[in-house]
Amino acid sequence: MIRETADGVTLAVRAQPGAKKTAITGIYGEGATAQLKIAVQSPPIEGRANQALIIFLAEFFSLSRRDVELINGELSRGKVFLLRGVTPTQAQSRIQQSLSS
Repeated sequence: MIRETADGVTLAVRAQPGAKKTAITGIYGEGATAQLKIAVQSPPIEGRANQALIIFLAEFFSLSRRDVELINGELSRGKVFLLRGVTPTQAQSRIQQSLSS
């Protein structure tokens, strides 16, 4: 789900568009193929759900929007985002806090 890169980390996400609100809902899959499941309020039309995910992830990890980039899965529910300036430890800790609350 989280992989270290030279710029930060990549985060594998499973999007669920059309939800009542945008929020982390759990983990999808197991092991190396696990993805962070995020319900997205925006519909999957004209990239609106992707933009909503970028905004959500930027706020969630306290980053600017330009530090969150969709690098794979533009037209798929399975997506990979690059989070610049985040360490794997920071990402894992923040996600665990969210899942346990």
